[in-house]
Amino acid sequence: MKEFSKMNAEEQAELYQQLLKEYNWYCAMGLKLNMARGKPDADQLALSDPMWTIVDEHTPMVGADGMDYRNYGLLFGTQEARKLMAEMMEVDWQNVIIGGSSSLVMMYDTIMRGMMFGMLHSPEPWFSCRDRKFLCLVPGYDRHFAITQDLGFELIPVPLFEDGPDMDMVERLVKDESVKGIWCVPKYSNPSGITYSDEKIRRLAAMETAAPDFTIMWDNAYGIHHLYPDQPEEIADIFALAREYGHEDRIIAFASTSKVTYPGAGIAALAASKANLDYIAKHMTHQTIGADKLNMLRHTLFLKDLEHVKQHMARHAALLRPKFELVLNQFAKEFDGCNIAQWTAPRGGYFITFDGPEGCAKRIVQLCADAGVVLTDAGATHPGKQDPQDRTIRIAPSLPPVEELSRAMEVFCLCVKLAALEKLQKN
Repeated sequence: MKEFSKMNAEEQAELYQQLLKEYNWYCAMGLKLNMARGKPDADQLALSDPMWTIVDEHTPMVGADGMDYRNYGLLFGTQEARKLMAEMMEVDWQNVIIGGSSSLVMMYDTIMRGMMFGMLHSPEPWFSCRDRKFLCLVPGYDRHFAITQDLGFELIPVPLFEDGPDMDMVERLVKDESVKGIWCVPKYSNPSGITYSDEKIRRLAAMETAAPDFTIMWDNAYGIHHLYPDQPEEIADIFALAREYGHEDRIIAFASTSKVTYPGAGIAALAASKANLDYIAKHMTHQTIGADKLNMLRHTLFLKDLEHVKQHMARHAALLRPKFELVLNQFAKEFDGCNIAQWTAPRGGYFITFDGPEGCAKRIVQLCADAGVVLTDAGATHPGKQDPQDRTIRIAPSLPPVEELSRAMEVFCLCVKLAALEKLQKN
């Protein structure tokens, strides 16, 4: 298709009317398609259904810790579950805490602990720092932003490049002692799908910070979520690098099985230095006696070890890959030559970042909603839901069946073109 900006006014108006007619046809269909969140579909969830019967009255109920799974105890979780999650997170199992089903809860607890008591090396609780700030990589995960915003932090956007954070900017900002931390999704980042380079990870581990309690919230949610079998298995070990520079206590890492088994019914994990774990335990012991050990048992019996986890994730990838390829092929077909859009082509994770014409994201999302296609809110990829360019939209292909996804992408691409033409005609 001819580049939109090179069309004359008459050509733009003619194309707009043609596309508007097509759009009204979709609106009349009464579509109800939801792509707002990155949820696994029913076929993915069914992969874990053997967990329903994996535990019965004959299953041994005492683990390596000598503790009955059915009773109170084990603040940090069962040894079997800690070892399983440690393999997935590439850390020592003795540096792992197993929480409930949500890593997000563990993240919120971590920030709240800093607010109330300070972190391990805090001179005072974070609530005492009235101008406290947190660095937020953009595009990024809206729930990360919401946690720190909810607790009164000023959120400072930092660009996320194809190889990780803008480290020149990060290293400059952390010279301010009121900057208390940074959110990171190091592998197949939400929503761009990029993976941090080893060099960027080293700089995060090595940098000097004015705040002695500066914390890297290392949410490695998609570390094992490859879409293709030829993907490299590892990124740089941030804990090893941090130890090398004397900053091991700076890192608190998180992961879960939310998109491995059942969202909302998996197991979550936190990994940190021994000193950090001792500090966390001092407060955590007043909060809980321990998470659900029977759920840990179900997961360790079903997932077994890292090799079985990889086989399980390959089955997820086989279901997800055609959906990602459908979206990317549709974008290429509809937008090549138009010069109105850019998008990422991730090799793993759950999302695609789409950048439309500047000033058009809210309009695109609204046009889609009016046609029955619900997307993540425009601006959700930025702190405070304020995308200064109003152009970035998170695409979540996982939930709809392929037929519905195809129809949703038809509507989406149509809405992008309409919004782009509206802007050109207005200008």
